[in-house]
Amino acid sequence: MTRQRLQFHQYTARILSSAAAMAVILGATASGQSAQAQKIVTVVLSEEPEGLDGCNSNRSTVGRVAKQNIVETLTVIDPKDGSITPRLATSWSKVNDTTWRFELRKGVKFHDGASLNAETASKAISRTMDSKLDCETRTKSFGDLKLTTRAVGTHTLEISANKPVPILPTRMGVVSLSSPNTSMDKLVLNPIGTGPFVFDKWTPGQVISVNRFDGYWGKKPDVEGAKYIWRSESTVRAAMVKVGEADIAPNIAVQDATESGMDFSYPNSETTRLRIDMSRPPLDDKRVRLALEHAFDRDALRGSILSKDIEHATQIIVPSINGYNPAIKVRKYDLAKAQKLIAEAKAAGVPVDKEIEIIGRTNIYPNGTEAMEAMMAMFQAVGLKMKLRMFEVGTWLKYLSKPYDENRAPILLQAQHDNNNGDAVFSIFNKYACGGLQSTVCEKNLDSLVAKASVLSGDERRKTWQEVNRIINEDLVADVWMYHMVGYSRVGKRINFKPSIATNSELLLEEITFK
Repeated sequence: MTRQRLQFHQYTARILSSAAAMAVILGATASGQSAQAQKIVTVVLSEEPEGLDGCNSNRSTVGRVAKQNIVETLTVIDPKDGSITPRLATSWSKVNDTTWRFELRKGVKFHDGASLNAETASKAISRTMDSKLDCETRTKSFGDLKLTTRAVGTHTLEISANKPVPILPTRMGVVSLSSPNTSMDKLVLNPIGTGPFVFDKWTPGQVISVNRFDGYWGKKPDVEGAKYIWRSESTVRAAMVKVGEADIAPNIAVQDATESGMDFSYPNSETTRLRIDMSRPPLDDKRVRLALEHAFDRDALRGSILSKDIEHATQIIVPSINGYNPAIKVRKYDLAKAQKLIAEAKAAGVPVDKEIEIIGRTNIYPNGTEAMEAMMAMFQAVGLKMKLRMFEVGTWLKYLSKPYDENRAPILLQAQHDNNNGDAVFSIFNKYACGGLQSTVCEKNLDSLVAKASVLSGDERRKTWQEVNRIINEDLVADVWMYHMVGYSRVGKRINFKPSIATNSELLLEEITFK
């Protein structure tokens, strides 16, 4: 073991040791406090949502509260196999290559009393697809696909696109429907949907509460209401559940998952990476980007800072998603090779002495700050100048999406992406196309292939997406790939709830029962 790696492990051990001690202290402090009210569950999150508008429910910070609890979708995507089941739509059929027809569920009411029908569903979808509204579902999941809707019957809705959409029923599984009385020109903090729970209130910095909706069209949930609170420290979240101050902590760090009867691991469909800003020197040089990949000792973080069960990533989607390319290999840790690449770039006039910034997000995943500190040390070991800046989610989002600051430094952005929706289309355009809101890549040949894959079906679609992922990894080297992640949840003793691959992005209160 190298001296650098030994120091890294010693540093990690100190982190884990102090975290364990903190958990004991917090448990002793909280042990005398009372349990929560019966039938009201308390969920302790790692961070406060930056908003709750239904059109952003695919963002994990929003979805954990709102998706399928407050606002619902036409279809539901099974994250295990990508299959589609009904929610607000009962059936669907293909009219032609660009148009699908959906039959809507009858007798459904929004929380404000408005009826769900073809007209109100059309208005809700149009709101999400309106470019004047800063809606992540549109920018993240639809890219340059334009949708138009029309009512062809009271509860029959046709959705058409500007190009063929062979998997439109799947794509509608990410579009949440809000009340027709929702503002059409601005995002809202009080979502109104058709779900089993109605938004109650949001006290900024303290709590969000929802109540069971007695007019819900579906099965009556066992849960009568929920409170969402947030604590940045994983040890605090875990301790709160242990002593009964909370019922669920959806996301805790591996070192805090120590209670066999309360802690559950699950593959959470998140892929972590450092997004490389390929437009800024020295990161615009492929040798420097390859050096970053070879400088990263991926095995050093497994089983120490991060879970031993995480898997090395080579692309933005997990193996279960259509378009995953199993032929892409993980780049090996090779310090000498990384140093040689930097030396070659320097000899060619690349400004490798320019400071590179790692922009991180606090609580993006457990031990995320420690992971960035470790990776920065690895990059410094090959002779690069690095600076780490950690931000809360609101500030970090300014670095994530366009328009980017024209005067920015060369940036490696700490990021993770959740695609449990069955197809690469939900990831690739937004992250790598010239027009992608979160892309730092602009390659016309890649764009052409992305456009081609989006309208194909079957085996052709899968193979084309696989080639897209190969180009991103091998030809462009657009990322420092990290891991396909594993999550840990702590579940309190008074409830029944089993975390799943979807838990990181949505937490369905209707699945919770009481013992």
